Amino acid sequence: MNTWTLWFTKPPSGKGDNWNELLKEVISFDSVEEFWGIYNNITPTSELALKSDYHLFKKGVRPEWEDSQNKHGGKWAFQFKDKKSINIDALWLHVMLAAIGENLEDEDDNEVMGVVVNVRRGFYRIGLWTRTVGKALPGDQGKGRTFEQGKETLTKIGKRFKQALQLKESESVEFSGHTDAAHAGSTRAKAKFVV
Repeated sequence: MNTWTLWFTKPPSGKGDNWNELLKEVISFDSVEEFWGIYNNITPTSELALKSDYHLFKKGVRPEWEDSQNKHGGKWAFQFKDKKSINIDALWLHVMLAAIGENLEDEDDNEVMGVVVNVRRGFYRIGLWTRTVGKALPGDQGKGRTFEQGKETLTKIGKRFKQALQLKESESVEFSGHTDAAHAGSTRAKAKFVV
């Protein structure tokens, strides 16, 4: 099991807050027992203030596009637009357990960086951040991958993420690169992949 770090983004005060001032590292853990101790003592997602976020990332990876381990990556995401009709606490727990249980990717994929839940006025959004956008990677002794293999890996992760979110077959999760989102000036860039 990897060591994971829980982060919290508090809502902006409206006084030109810097993102780094709003983002707080809460605690790191490396066992399921520690996870439950933390989970049972934090505010449930459903009770967080608007514009709050929880981030659960591998230790050493900051939940921001600029982090060296994220800057060439992207994210799978889904927006739950009817906040009253879903149990966001159960869904977020399910996604966190899938991440720490390493059920979202195969052992050698090394793609999943973390998961995030955003609390917004009209919706909840859950995302899964990846190390790459599925590009070809050089490597020695068969450790590299082609673009098609990269796309296949990300698509497989997207399907597992969709399962963790307990979505209907008719619902889709979308993948976009962090660079694309930065250029679009939004966290909602045009999707590269959809499953």
